[in-house]
Amino acid sequence: MFGIAISSSSPAVAARCSHARAGTGVVASQNVTDPNLGISGLEMLGMGATAEEALARLVASTPFAAYRQLAIVDAQGRVAGRSGARTLGIYAMAKGTGCIAAGNLLATPDVPGRMIAAFEASRNALPSRLLAALAAGLEGGGEAGPVRSAGLLVVREVTWPVVDLRIDWHDSPIAALRDLWGVYEPQMEDYVRPALDPNAAPSFGVPGDE
Repeated sequence: MFGIAISSSSPAVAARCSHARAGTGVVASQNVTDPNLGISGLEMLGMGATAEEALARLVASTPFAAYRQLAIVDAQGRVAGRSGARTLGIYAMAKGTGCIAAGNLLATPDVPGRMIAAFEASRNALPSRLLAALAAGLEGGGEAGPVRSAGLLVVREVTWPVVDLRIDWHDSPIAALRDLWGVYEPQMEDYVRPALDPNAAPSFGVPGDE
């Protein structure tokens, strides 16, 4: 599995910033966001670039690298990241084993480190580990302003995300996202299996389902 958990004071943050592909890796394009960098980064990783190589190529490909904050995990779990000189507010980045956390407009520069510590301490499945990291970042101060949106994107062996959950505008989006994952987690495989074999589709107990 590869995945991203993300939050922001802006609406619908995951729609712009989160990019992941099964067997390839993850690219987060943050700050003054350019989603093209996430898309291009995945293409580079898919063609065999390491996280560091993809990062260098992405920076070289854009005339606006100073505005971009990038975080990458490749298929081997190697990580790379960069905050451009014009990243907004207090910004920081922390790296761990197979994981990286980055933020801007932060309350304190300690937030990414708190996220990495929580991620590495968790022994749950990847989606829960990512949410634990997101919650730890919030508890450590989070963004300087109110957080309004959050998202969880996870890919596995299939070509589509097995988890793509978003809270696009909410007073407590991280808590709402954890609640949403609590609803979705026990059903996740019930949506993967029927896509591969419709005969495996369960009865969901809804009106009209027999």
